[in-house]
Amino acid sequence: MSFKKFPVEPFKIKAVEKIKLTTPEEREELLRQVGYNVFALPAEKVFIDLLTDSGTAAMSDRQWSRMIIGDEAYSGSQSFFHFEKVIRQIFGYKHVIPAHQGRAAERLLFEALVKEGTYIANNIHFDTTRANVEIRRGVAVDLSWDEAYDPDSPELFKGNMDVNRLDNFLREKGRERVPCVMITVTNNSAGGQPVSMANIKAVSQVCRKYKVPLYFDACRFAENAYFIRQWEPGYQSKSVLEIAQEMFSYGDGATMSAKKDALVNIGGFVTLNDDSLAEELKNLLIISEGFPTYGGLAGRDLEAIAQGLMEGVDEDYLEYRVGQVNYLAQLLTDAGIPVYKPPGGHAVYVLADRFLAHLPREQYPAWALSVALYREAGIRACEIGGVMFGYRDQQTGKMVFPRLELLRLAIPRRVYTLSHLHYIAEAFACLAQKRETIKGFRIVYQAPYLRHFTAKMEEVS
Repeated sequence: MSFKKFPVEPFKIKAVEKIKLTTPEEREELLRQVGYNVFALPAEKVFIDLLTDSGTAAMSDRQWSRMIIGDEAYSGSQSFFHFEKVIRQIFGYKHVIPAHQGRAAERLLFEALVKEGTYIANNIHFDTTRANVEIRRGVAVDLSWDEAYDPDSPELFKGNMDVNRLDNFLREKGRERVPCVMITVTNNSAGGQPVSMANIKAVSQVCRKYKVPLYFDACRFAENAYFIRQWEPGYQSKSVLEIAQEMFSYGDGATMSAKKDALVNIGGFVTLNDDSLAEELKNLLIISEGFPTYGGLAGRDLEAIAQGLMEGVDEDYLEYRVGQVNYLAQLLTDAGIPVYKPPGGHAVYVLADRFLAHLPREQYPAWALSVALYREAGIRACEIGGVMFGYRDQQTGKMVFPRLELLRLAIPRRVYTLSHLHYIAEAFACLAQKRETIKGFRIVYQAPYLRHFTAKMEEVS
């Protein structure tokens, strides 16, 4: 409709959850108690929660109705066969193996594939993917093209993998040391940017050349397919479902956290064609997750995922979903807040090192901004910067920081309205007026892996 100047929800609200804004004094005390780590805040003390879009979606009436008829049989559940049918329809792979969430699916795959000294290439690994490789003493290698690290570049499909680098990498390492290549759609660590179909095809061709399997990290595959439909020539007349099916036809399998584009609160899966590997994964699944027809999930969860996957490729929903992200990005840009451009499909990424230019990287600007945002307005967001991806070089002893220092504002699906987005933008505008007073942080406790989840911090005076 030509007069529509903002994203209109293609749904009605049938149930609501009360939220309450705490006082500044309450928020200050809570931050002190949790070691200035917003992950540790009680959710009831958060007014608007942008920490993640994973598992935070509002489910539809049809999803709830499917849950009521969930078959809770231990083996051979009807709900599993419905789940399997929908995943095969979208992804096209032979085997479907459920797991309780995405990182469990990654763990299964990498436990079978990764040995000490092997390499997994990706456009950019996200945190749990990288950790699942490294804990098995594998090496996680990022091969994104340079545009991914330029937040000002107007280039589309900045999530792409650098095909020449991949070719050189596989030639150097060889099939024996690279059990698979992964491509993350969309590329969460680089502004939630999509990967083009042309790039997926080219990556697939290189993998075929070296006989290395190609897997997708498919958490946000529907959003990626929507961007292809919007931006890539030749796809405007195709449906999002058809585009997704073509995407996966160039690979050998996928892992997915269903907590993203399947619009549910728990669940995930591995799907693949390799018969012997699928058998190995099912045996691993039985040890740690459950029987292969439930994989740690209730039958009702399998039903909700199956329904959610079909709702997730609905084009009216995706227009609204991506439109919400664009709308918030524009509100922030209009307020003078530096953001990664163009906006991705699930989140707006604030350039924290620019917003807090007075803080050195050693004082973790994105982390400092996450604390300041909660202090100011009760809003929780996720640091994707030096705490999440920084590390100490074993040879030099110096800290190595990621090229991007971002605060991710992940928008839960079908949860917040336009007035919430305006509140977020107003909070940033208020912070901008006093940004020079925002202090940096130092780490006082960290875990050996995924330290951002449990780190304790203190303010640098």
